[in-house]
Amino acid sequence: PPARGASAGPGSAGVTPDGINKAVVERIIRVDHAGEYGANRIYAGQMAVLGRSAVGPVIQQMWNQEKDHLKKFNELMVAYRVRPTVLLPIWNVAGFVLGAGSALLGKKGAMACTVAVEESISDHYNNQIRTLMEEDPEKYRELLQIIKQFRDDEREHHDIGLEHNAESAPAYSVLKIAIQLGCKAAIFLSERI
Repeated sequence: PPARGASAGPGSAGVTPDGINKAVVERIIRVDHAGEYGANRIYAGQMAVLGRSAVGPVIQQMWNQEKDHLKKFNELMVAYRVRPTVLLPIWNVAGFVLGAGSALLGKKGAMACTVAVEESISDHYNNQIRTLMEEDPEKYRELLQIIKQFRDDEREHHDIGLEHNAESAPAYSVLKIAIQLGCKAAIFLSERI
């Protein structure tokens, strides 16, 4: 968290007395909160369609981890005084629609969505890890640990999707590309507004 008395609120710029680059931290926390929020909505949509099916417990397990991730980013937003993206209402609807829509294609469709999203998020987290390592790994140790753990969880979800035949979903390649383009757009926008 920021040093006592240091402002890390919206619109603040510069560096805190303890050397934390507020702009970098705010951008990371804002976009990661939005991403975890969106992931929760995707899994909620998948559970609405497939919750009582054989794959329901698998989706629920991944969703439970996403709930923990969102809780942590909610805490970080308070600790660092970061405002959420103004796009949360859009991600609320878009995430649920993506989750439910992919689940309507069946288990393989839901898992194809999981693979596409989690691959995008893992790559995104890796980019953030590189940024923080270049800034100063010691100053950002707590945030680095959190992001590394969450990246590993997302990779696990990706692998679970592959184990559940995501690649044999109808139009898998097209679905994956479309979802990943959507993820990139959501990341770009959520970092900025």
